[in-house]
Amino acid sequence: MIAKGLDFPDVTLVGVLNADTALDLPDFRASERTFQLLTQVAGRAGRAQKAGQVLIQTYNPQHYAIQLAKGQDYERYFQTEMGFRHRVGYPPYYYTIQITASYDNEAAAAKKMFTIAGELGKILSPQAQVLGPTPKAIMRIKNRYYYQLVIKYKHEPLLEDYLKGLLIQAQTEEKKGLKLVIDRDPLNFI
Repeated sequence: MIAKGLDFPDVTLVGVLNADTALDLPDFRASERTFQLLTQVAGRAGRAQKAGQVLIQTYNPQHYAIQLAKGQDYERYFQTEMGFRHRVGYPPYYYTIQITASYDNEAAAAKKMFTIAGELGKILSPQAQVLGPTPKAIMRIKNRYYYQLVIKYKHEPLLEDYLKGLLIQAQTEEKKGLKLVIDRDPLNFI
């Protein structure tokens, strides 16, 4: 609540419990969000002429996001994070597309995603990666089952036409209960 930019002039002590909880989320932006939140909340302690203190509870005190947030070292965090993303092929060095299928039948949702993964294997170059298919982090919502896959790529000339065809096909399957979502450069994979 305090991290959201509200100005409480008399706040001189801020405590963060379980600061590394978000680091365990299955998303490549998890450390970025943790760093951002910790630096934001630290800025709330000690305004104007009053000194501030920030206490951070963590099970992973050596993680670079926590260490660099502690020192408010934005430039070093950026360099570290961009190095990591470059090595493992995430944005901004690669494009990502998340495809999600949902059905009221789990087996049908999984089958659709495995079919799509098989088709992608035939049209993508060896440089592209398909992660999944896997169930979404929250697999079932209101009696619908969600499966996803993520495509990481730099340049795939056949991908655009495939995705257009996939959307057209999904429109005809929507009458049977399929819902297909294609998300370019998704903000998260959860």
